[in-house]
Amino acid sequence: MTAEFAVVLTAVLAVLALCIASVVVIGEQVALASAASSAARMLARGDDPAAVRAAVDASAAGTALSQGADGAFVCVELQRAPRFGTLGLGRMLLSARACALSADALPDGVG
Repeated sequence: MTAEFAVVLTAVLAVLALCIASVVVIGEQVALASAASSAARMLARGDDPAAVRAAVDASAAGTALSQGADGAFVCVELQRAPRFGTLGLGRMLLSARACALSADALPDGVG
């Protein structure tokens, strides 16, 4: 094995590791967005906030949850640091926000 091959092999492995890490982070972002929309719907229909917190923890452990109102909408924002195996990925922070129309804002007979 030549020195050039060793350098190229190391570079190829580093690029491959970055590609795999980016796919994992994208998957975590999609899961976080899904958890945010589920949490917003649960809060909008009046579910217990503890049950919402448990559902978020089940789908994305270690997530910070904040909620608020935007007119007739209930909004949820989730934030979490991405993980790749047991390694953290620096100072990156994933965030997802979702809103759902509150059940109280619906006209009678709808919903």
